[in-house]
Amino acid sequence: MTRQISSERKNQIKLIIQSEAERTIEKTVDPPLHPIWANIEKEFSQLVGLEEVKEMIKHIVAWSIVNQKRKELGLKSDHHALHMLFRGNPGTGKTTVARIMAKQLCELNILSKGHLIEVERADLVGEYIGHTANKTRELVKKSMGGILFVDEAYSLARGGEKDFGREAIDTLVKHMEDKKDDFILILAGYGAEMDNFLRLNPGLRGRFPHVVTFPDYTVDELMEIAKKFCREKEFVLTAAAADRVAVYIKKTSSSHQTAAKDNGRFIRNTIESIIRAQAVRLLKNQSFTRQDLMMVTEKDVMIALKEKE
Repeated sequence: MTRQISSERKNQIKLIIQSEAERTIEKTVDPPLHPIWANIEKEFSQLVGLEEVKEMIKHIVAWSIVNQKRKELGLKSDHHALHMLFRGNPGTGKTTVARIMAKQLCELNILSKGHLIEVERADLVGEYIGHTANKTRELVKKSMGGILFVDEAYSLARGGEKDFGREAIDTLVKHMEDKKDDFILILAGYGAEMDNFLRLNPGLRGRFPHVVTFPDYTVDELMEIAKKFCREKEFVLTAAAADRVAVYIKKTSSSHQTAAKDNGRFIRNTIESIIRAQAVRLLKNQSFTRQDLMMVTEKDVMIALKEKE
């Protein structure tokens, strides 16, 4: 309990006496975050949206940390397969998330190198019997200690029974089991196509315990990405310019144009077009102050977007 003693003199003195319990409460603070968990928070804070994806990755990291603590104390620890399927449209962050995962799992000693090898059908499928298996094995070898990321993986099953893509799938499945201690396979592609891919290869579903859906960005998230892209490149949109970009994003997204389906790429291409329009204006006016070089005006946006229409 706290008691206060005071005098009525001109120079008043206050004496605070606290109980032991109160001092204990004051000293109680939250423990610092695990450094790897703190890194995950930092990395993901830079990504717009993807809340469900972030939670799933955090669960994997949390399990990994706790599993290692159990092992240190002599308790039973499990090895969970971390092979994954990423389903979603282009530009929704699949490759970026895979790269962050590789880095963080390396820090957890789950992967020894933490690198990402990104491939597609042409990198895996050969031209004759046996060629595909050799190409695929070489890529798995390069991926050891990291993640092998196969984009548009559904294309491996498109050619029918005699297509060499099936050979690539069989080779990948074998290495998923044989080298699971220091190798993660991520198959990625459009949502509907990946669902069909799994139906064509029913045995694959059980080999990928983590199926992660990357949703399209909302209009607000796309605008946030646009502003973030500008900040990173040291450009500043005026209020009027930002309004113009927001209207364009909303219009393009609502009309279901193909460009909008590229999500983050659509935004990057849009901003880069605007920056080029700004460069033309500056060169014509011979205006090269720091403020001129950074400021993107409504006119820059209107000129760039008119070219896109």
